[in-house]
Amino acid sequence: MGDRVLPVDTLMTVEGELRAPVATAQLVQFHFPEPIDSVLHDKELFRIDLCLTPRPRNARACYLERWSSQRFEPIGNLFLVPPGESMLAMSDGGCKQASIVCQLHPQPLRDWFEEDLQWTDRGLVAGLDIREANIRTLLLRLAEEARNPGFASEMLVELIVAQLAIEVARYCSVNNDGAAPSGLASWRLRIIEERLREVGAPPTLAELAGLCQLSVRQLTRGFRSSRDCSIGDYVANNRVEQAKQLLVTDQSVKAVAYALGFASPSSFCYAFRRATGETPGQFRQGRSERVLPV
Repeated sequence: MGDRVLPVDTLMTVEGELRAPVATAQLVQFHFPEPIDSVLHDKELFRIDLCLTPRPRNARACYLERWSSQRFEPIGNLFLVPPGESMLAMSDGGCKQASIVCQLHPQPLRDWFEEDLQWTDRGLVAGLDIREANIRTLLLRLAEEARNPGFASEMLVELIVAQLAIEVARYCSVNNDGAAPSGLASWRLRIIEERLREVGAPPTLAELAGLCQLSVRQLTRGFRSSRDCSIGDYVANNRVEQAKQLLVTDQSVKAVAYALGFASPSSFCYAFRRATGETPGQFRQGRSERVLPV
């Protein structure tokens, strides 16, 4: 162990931040000019770190209150530190590193397991090198939103964080010998479909959970089990399909934007292009060309 042990937050610069009711995500730059030992510890929150650049050489960690001072395990590009645990991180240093760091409140996972998760040695080791593609994808989406926040950014972050909590809970469940979730009843799926068919602003997770008489946690995990996708992605895709249906009518782009609950036509055009690769006007023109008589 080196001579200098510093809290990891003193080594980082925050370049972007997103907030949701149960999480904070930060786009950060770490500077490790020399080998420095750093301590990660939070009594209340999960810390999830996805490295966006090469991690410093020989990165490794020790859980101070669990392992001997001689035991260090490798740190991968994506790792998490559970709440209440102290992790000592070491590396060769000599570089800068960019990461997306998400600090997640344990309540969604506590609801999932109906109690605080008891971390096993196997779970702690698995958390140092997470190779779950869904968790990585969600963190990359948070990083992109932190760089370029867009329309309804707060709602998008809430949806992503809810999905992230589910994926982290699933990962923890597998590595701590937990149980898999079950799907939603058919009547609940029907209620969700009926609500999504309504033209207007998309429903919130809280609204859908209320309609289904479930908690948000039960709704999100049950929906993924039933449809094999997140409810956030499902709602977003449904909104794009509604937009396409309205764009083939004689309504103006402005009218379609407001009908779907967007704050302005420009925010609608941006969201539509990000989802489809073309502007509403280009979509409408392409659709018209396809139906012209030969």
